[in-house]
Amino acid sequence: MTRAERADLWKRLAREFGTDVPGVTFVPGVCGGNPCVAGTRIPVWLLEAMRRDGATERQFQAAYPQLTSTDLQAAWEYVRRHPAEVDQQIRENQPDESGEA
Repeated sequence: MTRAERADLWKRLAREFGTDVPGVTFVPGVCGGNPCVAGTRIPVWLLEAMRRDGATERQFQAAYPQLTSTDLQAAWEYVRRHPAEVDQQIRENQPDESGEA
């Protein structure tokens, strides 16, 4: 296997079983396959949408008591590395004019 083939395989495995950010994972069939905080069904796009709406760390932890500061930092790092992807996920999950996502 060439170096390029190994790199491609590594990228596909990372996409299938995790991400390039520790603490954020993809699970096929869960949350539409969107990246989530590891060990939860809380999508990164949802946390970022809340943050853009002005949510504080205290509000995140009130809404999702299982989240730690480390979990939130992992989510923010994922957003930093993948802004276009997260923007698209937010757009795809916003309610339409009728109030349905």
